[in-house]
Amino acid sequence: MTGQEMLKYKNWAVVGDVLNQSKFAHKIKNRLIDAGYCVSLVNPRETKNEVFHSLKEIKEEVDVIDLCIHSKKGIDIVKEAYNLGIDNIFIQPGAESEEILLFCKQHHMNVVQSCVLVELTRKSI
Repeated sequence: MTGQEMLKYKNWAVVGDVLNQSKFAHKIKNRLIDAGYCVSLVNPRETKNEVFHSLKEIKEEVDVIDLCIHSKKGIDIVKEAYNLGIDNIFIQPGAESEEILLFCKQHHMNVVQSCVLVELTRKSI
């Protein structure tokens, strides 16, 4: 699956420091919302109202998980996604690891390693 194919799904969960304006998770969240996507925010270290602590707390459908988090936490998110039946994983540069990629391969999950900001720019061309 390509990044452009993942962008066909409209329900995303962005995982990372989504409230910190200096972080890419925050920028990605805003660009997805501006492009008309439904976006849930997840940060395992956050407890604010608009941010979920885990994927299982999200009531809405999630089609794609966008990992913008350190791979040590990312593997737990990927395992949780698998257990919830979410099989589309978009991995931002720096969030990947051999462990995550191997888990996804072994469990037949769709993986794209790219930058959502770049993919959204390509989509609008």
